[in-house]
Parts: sequence; structure tokens; C-alpha cells
Amino acid sequence: MADREASPIPLEIRARLAELELELSEGDITQKGYEKKRSKLIRAYFPHVGGMEGPMSHRAALGPPSAARFHRRRTSGTRDERYRSDVHTEAVQAVLARHVERKVAVPMPSKRRSLVVQTSMDAYTPPGLSPLCSDSSSGSDDEAGPGDDMSGMEHWMGRPSHLGPAHLGSTSSSSSSTQSGGSGNAGRLADSLAHTHISHLSHLGHTHHLSQSHHGIGHLSLKRKGALSVAENGGSLRRSCEFGSDMLWPPPLESDENHSASSDVMGYSSDSPHSHTERHHMANMGTIARNTQKYGNAERMETGDGVPVSSRVSAKIQQLVNTLKQPRRPPLREFFVDDFDELLEVQQPDPNQPRPEGAEMIPVRGEALGVVTNWPPSLEAALQRWGTISPKAPCLTSLDTGGKPLYVLTYGKLWSRSIKLAYNILHKLGSKQEPMVRPGDRVALVFPNNDPVAFMVAFYGCLLAEVVPVPIEVPLSRKDAGSQQIGFLLGSCGVTVALTSDACHKGLPKSATGEIPQFKGWPKLLWFVTESKHLSKPPRDWFPHIKDANNDTAYIEYKSCKDGSVLGVTVTRIALLTHCQSLTQCCSYTEAETIVNVLDFKKDVGLWHGILTSVMNMMHVISVPYSLMKVNPLSWIQKVCQYKAKVSCVKSRDMHWALVAHKDQKDINLSSLRMLLVADGSNPWSISSCDAFLNVFQTKGLRADVICPCASSPEALTVAIRRPVEDSSQPPGRGVLSMQGLTYGVVRVDTEERLSVLTVQDVGTVTPGGLVCVVKPEGVPQLCQTDEIGEFCVCSIATGTSYYGLTGMTKNTFEVYPVSSSGGLISEYAFVRTGLLGFIGPGGLVFITGKMDGLIMVSGRRHNADDIVATALAVEPMKFVYRGRIAVFSVTVLRDERIVVVAEQRPDSTEEDSFQWMSRVLQAIDSIHGVGVFCLALVPANTLPKTPLGGIHLSEIKQLYLEGGLHPCNVLMCPHTCVTNLPKPRQKQPEIGPASVMVGNLVSGKRIAQASGRDLGQTDDNDQFLFLSEGAAVESSDHARPRALHSTQL
Repeated sequence: MADREASPIPLEIRARLAELELELSEGDITQKGYEKKRSKLIRAYFPHVGGMEGPMSHRAALGPPSAARFHRRRTSGTRDERYRSDVHTEAVQAVLARHVERKVAVPMPSKRRSLVVQTSMDAYTPPGLSPLCSDSSSGSDDEAGPGDDMSGMEHWMGRPSHLGPAHLGSTSSSSSSTQSGGSGNAGRLADSLAHTHISHLSHLGHTHHLSQSHHGIGHLSLKRKGALSVAENGGSLRRSCEFGSDMLWPPPLESDENHSASSDVMGYSSDSPHSHTERHHMANMGTIARNTQKYGNAERMETGDGVPVSSRVSAKIQQLVNTLKQPRRPPLREFFVDDFDELLEVQQPDPNQPRPEGAEMIPVRGEALGVVTNWPPSLEAALQRWGTISPKAPCLTSLDTGGKPLYVLTYGKLWSRSIKLAYNILHKLGSKQEPMVRPGDRVALVFPNNDPVAFMVAFYGCLLAEVVPVPIEVPLSRKDAGSQQIGFLLGSCGVTVALTSDACHKGLPKSATGEIPQFKGWPKLLWFVTESKHLSKPPRDWFPHIKDANNDTAYIEYKSCKDGSVLGVTVTRIALLTHCQSLTQCCSYTEAETIVNVLDFKKDVGLWHGILTSVMNMMHVISVPYSLMKVNPLSWIQKVCQYKAKVSCVKSRDMHWALVAHKDQKDINLSSLRMLLVADGSNPWSISSCDAFLNVFQTKGLRADVICPCASSPEALTVAIRRPVEDSSQPPGRGVLSMQGLTYGVVRVDTEERLSVLTVQDVGTVTPGGLVCVVKPEGVPQLCQTDEIGEFCVCSIATGTSYYGLTGMTKNTFEVYPVSSSGGLISEYAFVRTGLLGFIGPGGLVFITGKMDGLIMVSGRRHNADDIVATALAVEPMKFVYRGRIAVFSVTVLRDERIVVVAEQRPDSTEEDSFQWMSRVLQAIDSIHGVGVFCLALVPANTLPKTPLGGIHLSEIKQLYLEGGLHPCNVLMCPHTCVTNLPKPRQKQPEIGPASVMVGNLVSGKRIAQASGRDLGQTDDNDQFLFLSEGAAVESSDHARPRALHSTQL
């Protein structure tokens, strides 16, 4: 101490040191150069300082573990007349009756109220936290909430990692506390983590400094309670630097007692004289900020975990903490801050909103999957059995557009043609030395919806050849809706061969030379026709190798997501067989039963029942094509009566159109039906079609217990199904729920007299062998309460395995580990997200209230797109929307989702009729759902993009809306009813010179309150009108004024 007082640093040396620090902070010199120059300057005054160069030149470049994000993408079903509900229609009419006395048709603007006094922007994005997040979790989108900045920083600095003792000697930090910008942030991150590791290992006994310490290690704080116990159970815990996002479960940590906390989060004993000298020495150099706030005992030096370690390490951690709490120089972002977040009014949760009150739900297990002695070991073995034992038994009957049988495929023909195709796939494509297709490769199946026979032969031929079929839709043109995304799926799967029929191959678009062109986004394909006349006969000694079901991929089913992307769900052979066994037990399938299938046989329920399970049980399938249904909606009922079918697989849409056309048909007898499987039973609005169908056809022999809705998804396959029961005295489960309660995610029973209610029916119980739970849709997959709406997750062998080629998305969907409220895992096995929202009612009945892909979050409330569609279709005149073609989606405006409704209007509608209907729709949606519509656009009939089966293509419609390609004929925009978080008025700047105004606003982070439109240019005298399309504003990420208006002349 005496030496230091006798030889103080001269003022000129201090000034040069300050200049060095300034150069280092601005990035003019490197860290190594700074330390070298500083050592030269102060070596004459402090000879021992040179010894610091060695350890400070080493830095452990460590980073936090990467965090996988939960991304739920789902696809939307077609929207049509199945949303019709008499009860809901009456409710809509009653709501609109209240507006009869209004003079004006359009809704009145609603008053905007500020619900909260806005705090500063730094409360939401702490200056010290954002740079750290940018280095450690670049994929995170969540913002830290108010008050999370200090606790999140303490958590980040106190976070332990596991290093061996060998790292201890080479791990130290450099004085990067004065840096600002990206390089400084990286230095802070590495320094803090390095010293956290040192202090943590010191506590574990790897150094001798702990023996002289009197203070315990700092507690490892986790924002979510119970997350530590989850990690102890062997799960994995997902983290991001905000500590408020969803998490995937990581490797286990040490036991909790290893992280016991003392009262001080950061503490250090200042008994060491060398430590005191070091601190005084550093203070003289001006590298530690003054007047900083202390945690706990102010007399102690602050360290990362509150562990007394060597003085050099403690000083550097103290320097880092002080710099983060009170930076010496303002961060660069404070000079260029955008005050948009501060200007927007933040919608705060309603304190009176309903909250769940029930106990935590208990996972529901389905009945045990029974072991039947004659069940085959694989689906190929079942085909071999029936093809050799009963070769003349009918397997599949296809119909023409007149409803007459076109071809009857027997089990013998299916077996022989599948063997022939399997041989040609493996031996006739390419050369003997270099075959194009090997076992395990993927091939595309391109077959039209009216040719189930050729598809069935190709599918089983692929299974016998041990190649993986990827069924897709037939490309009708090079500009099909969603065709590019299908091509991306084929490319990611490595598909080089496409199997198709002769008729389909002739109908494909061709170039002038007669060749099939390469479709946009598709890989180069070899088209291979599967008709027997084009195939070579296999040798007598060649026979396919039939193995028991294993974990090899059986097929890949495509699914369209909400944003239009297409994913491939892989299903293994053991999952395929187990699913067929589960469906056989649920539906009580027996040999030689007849089933009428109206669904698409290439995917979902139509594939599972009409192609796979039917072969396992030697059933006869009558496939009704969609082209026949458009001509004769009663055709499937006629086939049920003609073949005395026991089972029929339909959608609520088919039931509705049969109701419309049943008056023209006589002698209908449905007494043979024991099960009417409703594939879209997960749609809450399917209950109206089911009830109406039962009321009309109950006199035709239809029993009430025959209608069996089911719930399914491409990822989890069949989740639940209602079983046909002999005792029809017990009515099926149903509930009348408050629509307002559903928007807050809670179940509240209401009465049908209320207008804003949703009546739901059960979809039965869990399939055999499955375990189902309901978890929170956002964040950590924690179990919901019994009266809370959540997402269903399934644990079963009979589920999909992954998204092909997408490891990250697979982890978020197929490897979910739900936790209880205490933080413990409910099962050691992974669950699969289904994308279905709902709850489990009394008796283990499953109730579905919507889908994740149809969820629209507006001001913190959940609205289902299907519910809004049903309300719009119930507005008089109900026939105004052409064939029920209406789309509901959301766009982001001012950091919140806004609802957009697009519909096709009838060709004979006038402009007056259109705007009257639109005004009624706005009133009905506002009264029933309590939400405003941002834009309602009407387009001419037959102009919206369609799916191959005739439904509307939602993602393509949204893309056209954003790009301005919808060409609407009528548009009604009502931003005043839904945009309630408008920016606050800006204060007028004082009358100062323009240069001073610009500099002042730049330094203070405020934007100049001025705006100007673009120059329209000179106009000719002949141009008397300037259409709205010519005055389009410049677009930004939050400026969602639809460019669809570009093509209109209003």
C-alpha cells in the first residue's frame, strides 16, 4: 500500500489509459493490443501487472446450449355447407334483429380506450439483455416481460455448466467491460460463462480456494418452478435467454442440494489483502464503474455465484457485473432506438376474465390392445394369406361417373399384380449394376381420385419391394395451388421415380415434343406406368421377402401446414400394423364385411380404413369417387343399400348433401349399417349435419348409435373414435359451451338460449393401446386443468414417427414430454402433438373444440376460424356465399393479428346486396364472437384457389391477398373496429432549426413527426380519375393495407 501511494500514476499516463479504453470500446484496437499497450504504460509503476497478461489472453469460448423452439403447423380443412346449424342460424338472426332499427348498414366505430399506462420501452427490452440474447439464442422471438431483466440476468450469470478440472487452469477472462456492440457482447458472454464454470467447480471441490471461504454458493434460479426437478428426472430442459419461452427437456443437472442458496446472490469476503490491493489498483485505473447497486451485503465483492475465489477472478466478475448494470458508455442501440413499441398501446389481460378452476387433469389410457391369435405379423403377410387362401374374394370395387361398377379387384389379383410390380421396381429401372430404386428408397405415387385400384396395387407393390411410397396429388398444370411445396417435399425425400397409371400419364400436361415437363419446384422424375401390360413377368424363383413388422418406414403421408408448406409424416411398419389392429378392435371389423368409402383413399381416414385395415381383415371396399358425388350426392347411400354395407366412411359434408337430395330417392333402407364413421368429427360444427341426418333417416332404418365421429391427425393417426353400442338408450355426450369462455381457453357450460354458445359432441374414447393427455398450447407442455382447453398429446406405438428430413420440427412435435404442475414428467415415453384442441369430459370422453392451425390470437383471446366461418354462413341470405366457399385467416397489423374474411359471392349478386350482407356479417361476428373484422372481401364465383378435392386452398388465398392477386369485386375494411392499439399522438417538436431537430431526434431516439406521400407524377388532362390502386402506400412489415385493392376500381 505504501508503494502505491508513493508512486501514483501521472495524469498524462491516466489520460493515455483513458484513450486506450476509448479505442478498445469503439473497436479501433484489439483486446490483445490494448493489454500490450496498457502493460507498457503502467509497468514502470506496477511491475507485477505484467503478469496479468498471460491468463487474460486466454478465453474459454463457451456458449449456452442451443434451444429448440416449438413450431406447430397444421393444415386447415375445407369449408363448405357442413357449417350449417339451425341453432346457430337462429342465434345469428336474433343478433342481427337487434340492429334492425339502425339507419346505417355498416357498423358504428367503437371507442378506443387505453387499458394501461404505458411504461418505457426498456421495461420490455432491457438494454443489457438484448445483446446477450442476440449472441446466445438468435432464433428466439419472445420478448422479456416487465421486471424480468434483473432476474433473467442473475439467472444467466448463475447458470452452471459442467467442465472437467482440466479446463480450470486455462479458463480466464479479459477486461471487455468497456466494450459496446457485438464484439463486447461476445466477450461478456464468454467471460461470464467462464467464471461461472470456475466458481461452480470451486464449489464442487476442484480448487483449494473454497476451504478458506465462509459463504455458500449462489442458488441456481429458474424462472419456472419445478423445472429443476424435471431435469433431475432425466428429461431435457429447453432454454432461451429470455427464460420465458417454451422449453425442451435437457440432460439432468446435479441434485438440488448442490445448488443450495445463501441469502446473498453475489458475495465476496474482502479479508484478503491482495484482493484489496487489486481492487484499489483497478479503481485507480478507472475500469470499474462507481456508485453501482449491490446485492445482499454491500461490503462483499460480487461474483457470478457468490463463491469467494481468487482475487483476480473476483475483480473481473465484479467488473462485468458493474458494466452490465451501469455501462460506462451508452450502448449503441440507445442512439438509434425505435420508439414504436413505446408508442403502441399494450392490451393488458382483463382482470375479470374467466380462469380455469378445476383440478389438474389425469392422463387417460385407452383399453388394452387385445392379442388375437390370427392377426398377421405384418400387412404384407395378411395380403399373402388372403391372396393364396381366398384369391377370388372381392377386395375393392371402383365405380364410374354413372355409379356402375367399373372394376372388381380380387385378393388374388391384388397379390399377383403387387408381386409383379415389386419385381419391376427393383429390377427393371436402371441397370443391373446401378438400379434406380433400392430397398428403402422413396418413390412417388401419382394417381387420380377415381382410380383406387391402380393406387392399391402400387401401394402394396412398394411394400413388397420394401420401398417407401409417397402418395401425392396429380399435378393438373404447372401452376397448381401448392404444387411447388409438393415438389419441395419430393426433393427433400430424394424421390426420382413416380409411379402412375396409363390414363393418368396420358392426362398429364406435356410439352410440344410430347414429354412431361418438369413442374415448378419439382425434382427431375422418371414416370413409370404400373399397368400389367407394361410390366415384365418375374422369374419363377423370384419371391418377395416378407418380414415381420419392424421400425423401417412403411410410407410417408404428406400434410399441408397453415403457411402453405408441405411436410412428410413418416409411419413405420410396426406403427402401421398396430394402427390397423387398433382400428379393427375399435370398429369390430370381421372378415368379408362390406365398407363404403367416400373419403380420399390416398391419406388420412380413407387410407387407414379403405386400403390398409380392409386388407388385414379381408373386407370388401366400395370406393365412391368424388366426381360421382358431385353428380349424385346420394350415390353412397344407394351403394349402402345395394351392397348391404355394414360400415360407411363419410364426412359431414357428404351427409349434408345427401339430406338436400334425399327427396328424389325412394326405397332407402339403412338398417344394415352398424357404423357410420364421420371422419371430420373433430370439427365442432359437424354435429349439426349428424343431428339433421339422424332426424331424416331414422325413419329409413338408421339407428342413433350408428353415427360414430372420430378425431385424427396426420401425426398421431387416430386419436379417438366413438364405438357403436347396442344399448341406444344412452345418448352420446354433448355440451353447450360459452363462446366467450372458449376464447379465454376455459370450459364454461352455458344454455342454448344464449346466442354466443358452441355445441360440441364427443368423439368417443381413446383408441386401444394409447395414452392421451391435454397440455397447454403455448410454452412448456404442462398438463391442463380439467376445465381448461389445451392441445391433445398421444403416447402410442400407432403414431407417426417424424417429419422426414426435419430433425428440429420432429423434436418439437414427436418428442414431447408433458410435465405436471409440480414439474415432474408424467411418463418416461415421448408423446406426439396432435394439433387438436379440446378437453376430456366425464367418463373419459374426448371433446374437440378446434385445431391449432385454425387458431387466431387477437388481443390475447383465442378465436377459431371455423367458428367465424359458421357465423358468416348463417347470415341471411345464407345462399349468398357461392357453394359455401369462404376463407378466414389473420394478418399482422401493429404487432397483433387481425381477422380477414374472403368469400365467393353468387354470380347474380348486386353491389347493394353484397354490402348489405357484408354489414350483417360484421355485426354478427362482433356480437357473437366479440371481435372485429379487419377486412371483408368478396370475389367472383370460381376464382379462389382450390384443392384437388374441390375445397378452398387457404394458404394460397392468404398469399394472393398479401400480394394483391385476389381481384375482389367488393371490399369492406373496418380497421376502426379491431385496431385498438393505435400509436399515441406524437408531441410537436419545438421550433428549432431543421439540423438541430434531426440531430436531437437522432440522439434521443425519437423519430421526427412528419410524413409525406409519394409523387404521383404528371397526369394527362384526359385522366379524370385517380383510382385507389394508384395511391398505394409504401409497404412495411406492419403495414398490411391489402394490395388486393390494386386490381379494383372503386
